[in-house]
This record gives sequence, structure tokens and C-alpha cells, in this order.
Amino acid sequence: MNVHNIMEDVVAQHVNVIYDMLKESKAAWLTCDCENCRLDTISYVLNRIPPKYVVSGRGLTYSKTALDDDMQLKADIDALTNEGVKIISETKRPFHAYPRKECELKKNDVPVFNFPTFTGTILDGTTFEPIADATILLKCDGEVVEMVDRTWTNPAKTYKSTKGTYSFWIKPFQTNAEGTSQRFSFTLEITANEYTPIVYSFELPLTSDSAAKNELNSTYSVKIKDLVMFHKDVKNPMED
Repeated sequence: MNVHNIMEDVVAQHVNVIYDMLKESKAAWLTCDCENCRLDTISYVLNRIPPKYVVSGRGLTYSKTALDDDMQLKADIDALTNEGVKIISETKRPFHAYPRKECELKKNDVPVFNFPTFTGTILDGTTFEPIADATILLKCDGEVVEMVDRTWTNPAKTYKSTKGTYSFWIKPFQTNAEGTSQRFSFTLEITANEYTPIVYSFELPLTSDSAAKNELNSTYSVKIKDLVMFHKDVKNPMED
């Protein structure tokens, strides 16, 4: 069975069109448009939109037609692409202009704590509709944590097309030995325009591995419970 995420094709097309437009207009802030920078931008966008899968080409025409009619998704992809291009232009990976194989970062075989991806959803506490444009800051033991690379950001944001969903993938923490157990304490600080800010805390026990995992594993993830926010003029019933 050959399963394909059709969003890869859609996002790649949008990213390349925007890069070409920026290059043609000679945007002063665009520092590079090489293949690696474009691929990093594609990854940045794909990490923030829901996938749409098709099997062996069946339904491919229907899916593309449906996407063509989804103007909100198109707008979000363009907004995320512009955001990603700026971030990738500001911080490029070492040797980014070399062929893709040569620019990959080498694995360091040292013991680390590998973190799962965190995903969650922000909802309106009155309507239970997803909230767009929320900002979510992730901290570990009171400190802002670094993401695995620049295609993942902290703080993260929510968008209309992602239905209030956000995600994080933390850079592995180096430790002294494999097989070490430790409990990590996290906090999420969430803000959104016209909403009362909220803070959510949770803990995660982990056991260290022999080396960092550099490939995303969709089965190694933690779903954080849905978090609700209330408009500043609405009283939170949980406070009664």
C-alpha cells in the first residue's frame, strides 16, 4: 500500500512560487533561496498544517479539487510560508548551500533524553470552537526549551486551518548515561488576543537513550488535553 500526504505537493508548490516571487522582486531580507532553505521552509509549513492522505492515487483528483476550493487553507499556507522563509533566512543550517546529503548534521553518539512530539488544541471556553492566532510558550523547569531545529518554533501559534492545534518537538537533552530515568516538569503559557491568558502544567517521565533520534516518529507523541480560554469579559466557571 502506497500512502501519500497530498499536502506535501501543495505546500512544495506554494513555497517554490513564493521563493521565486521574492527572488524576482529582490526582497532585501531574503538571504538565500537554495534547495536546502526551500526544503526547510516546506518542513516548517508541513509541521503546522493537518495532513491529507490518499492511497495509491485513488481520490487524488478529488482531493486536489477540494483543496483548490479551500481558500482559508491557501491563505494559511501562504502566511506560514512567508513566516518560514523569514525564519530560515535568519538562521541557516551549517553548509546549507552544499548538496543536501553534505549539509545534514552528523549524529552525536552520546546519551540523551529524547522527547516525544507534543500536540494539543486551544478552544474557546464558551463555544468550544478552535481558537486561531493563539501563542503557546513551552517551558521546562521554568526555562524556555529549544526545539529540535528551526522548522519547529517555541512559542508556537495556532491557525484557522489547523483548528486550534499546536505542536512541539524538543531538542534532546544530553545526559551522562543510557538508561537513566528522570521526570521533567513542563508548563504551557497560552495567550490570545481578547482572551484571558492561561497556564497549564504537566509532567513526563523519560528514560535516556544511547543517542539522539533525528527522525520524526509519529507513534512517539504525547497528546495534551484540550485547553480552553475565555474572553476577558467572560468569567471562567472553573474559578467559582
